Amino acid sequence: MNRNSESVGFIGLGIMGKPMARNLLRAGFRLVVHNRSRGPVDELASEGALSAASPREVAEACDVIVTMLPDSQDVADVVTGDNGVLSGARRGSLLIDMSTISPSTAVDLAKKAEAQGVSMLDAPVSGGDVGARQATLSIMVGGSEKAFERARPLLEAMGKTIIRTGGAGSGQIVKACNQIVVALTIEAVSEALVLGSKAGVDPEIIIKVLSGGLAANRVLEIRKDNMLRHDFKPGFKVDLHHKDICIALATSRELGVPLPVTSLVNEMLLALRVKGLGQHDHSALLTIVEEWAHHRIGSLRDPVEKVR
Repeated sequence: MNRNSESVGFIGLGIMGKPMARNLLRAGFRLVVHNRSRGPVDELASEGALSAASPREVAEACDVIVTMLPDSQDVADVVTGDNGVLSGARRGSLLIDMSTISPSTAVDLAKKAEAQGVSMLDAPVSGGDVGARQATLSIMVGGSEKAFERARPLLEAMGKTIIRTGGAGSGQIVKACNQIVVALTIEAVSEALVLGSKAGVDPEIIIKVLSGGLAANRVLEIRKDNMLRHDFKPGFKVDLHHKDICIALATSRELGVPLPVTSLVNEMLLALRVKGLGQHDHSALLTIVEEWAHHRIGSLRDPVEKVR
């Protein structure tokens, strides 16, 4: 893909989408943006992007269209709606959906796009808001090899690990696997911190030790401050991770793959939503374990000797 000859549209400028779009601008792409709320559009327009009033306008103005939206229905509406991407896309255009959606929806949309002469990739990401800002996202891409190679320079402006996973829908399958591991890791870290803290060990020391051994993981690296400070300003919202795990569980039922621990953590995410904490960062899973243990990490506690 020649950055100077192909224009790029970006639809969905939320916590992840805005910094991803900004990285495309910084990489020298000519960018057209659209979002339901105007604020992020104006912000990026002040940095050099052009704005469009609808997904259709984005598609009419661009050769490559990227979507980064909350859920399967949102993507379906933006792509196939009356004023959607496919209503304005030219034959030969490339549509890259970087949202996390149902694999079956990804396959269905790819077929509809192909019927109109538009190539489509499902390219969900991992790395959270930090990875989006730093252009270090892991991007898992389902679709044809030809479309993948065309998209590679654009994806390289947003991510560090970029892997074609197979045909249409395979990117979403791998993302479901990713979200299982992330959710279970957050929950495991939460259990470890609450156990150690209630026994009288400083949570910062626990994190330092775990980070230097086999238990080291990206959750400890990226979300440790959220947990230690109980600062759950969203990098990735509970609502969205619950949605992602529901996708993973629905897929597991279709394939006959039991996911017992994933199911339990999904109920914990649901409990946070019921408590009105769906807009919190997913590291707020810690608070469920704290509630069950009647202990807030870092608070006054009995010395280790008393719990032996």
